[in-house]
Amino acid sequence: MTASLLAALALALPGLLAQETASSPRAKALSLRVKCMCGGCNDPAGACYHSGGTFSGPCEAALAMIKEINQRIARGESDDAILKDFVGEYGPTVLVEPPKSGFDLTAWVMPVLVPLVAFFVVWEVLRQWRRRAGRNPAPAPTVSPDMLARVRHESEKDEL
Repeated sequence: MTASLLAALALALPGLLAQETASSPRAKALSLRVKCMCGGCNDPAGACYHSGGTFSGPCEAALAMIKEINQRIARGESDDAILKDFVGEYGPTVLVEPPKSGFDLTAWVMPVLVPLVAFFVVWEVLRQWRRRAGRNPAPAPTVSPDMLARVRHESEKDEL
């Protein structure tokens, strides 16, 4: 009896979780723009799945955030207003992507700018090294006049 009850519960649980998180495409898209604030993951609320152990699925914090998003959309609030309220409640770390303005713009610019600057610096260093090497060639080895005369004499003997 207990085994069949557990089996029925195991089969019904994914359906219940799916009903709790069921929402409009707009709500799903919005729930992917805010982080789950449970403190155990950095996943978006709409994709929060605590895998492992006995539980695998959206945590209570993610479910609450998704529910709040659904309620606000039902009241007719705009996406920007909803996100702004989440930022007001949890701080700017609730956003999956930082805003593309102000100081947060550096998070968007740096991944492109740093490699370009590094390439330019390496290019200039190599160019300077090559320029210095051309100006100061390595000194030629010194050969004594006696040795030079001997080599010439030997090479003349070999030619005959």
